[in-house]
Amino acid sequence: MLSAEAIEKIEYELSKYPKDRRQAAVMSALRIVQMERGWLSKESISEVAKYLRIPEIAALEVATFYNMYDLEPVGEHKITICTNISCMLRGSDEIVEHLQHKLGVGFNEVTADGKFCLKEGECMGCCGGAPLLHVNNSQMHEFLTTEKVDALINELNKG
Repeated sequence: MLSAEAIEKIEYELSKYPKDRRQAAVMSALRIVQMERGWLSKESISEVAKYLRIPEIAALEVATFYNMYDLEPVGEHKITICTNISCMLRGSDEIVEHLQHKLGVGFNEVTADGKFCLKEGECMGCCGGAPLLHVNNSQMHEFLTTEKVDALINELNKG
């Protein structure tokens, strides 16, 4: 069941669209529920569809199309590294190798303590800052070096 806080936020998103276009808020509603629960289970997607009064398949199509939605549990800190050509040419492969070694996980794996999940990402639209990564789809870190990555992991471990 959607929380009162999630419903309030979804209602705010719905207010941006004509009343007969509730499906327009599906991406926002999925994001809101994912932020609250950490990931989107099939039940969560179904709840969003029911609340928006849209077919369940319509919400599922969105959730499975975009890689910003997590359909399996992820760590407390989801680290998504851009591995497209621009980032690769500027050293993302070294950053990936360093992170995998430091965290002891590969892509789509969660550390034993549940703190970190490593994901491979497509272009994030900031090739000028390559190599780069996102933390929890909300914080971008550019011009990465192994030293910057170590500092970031240490900071995330403290919080």
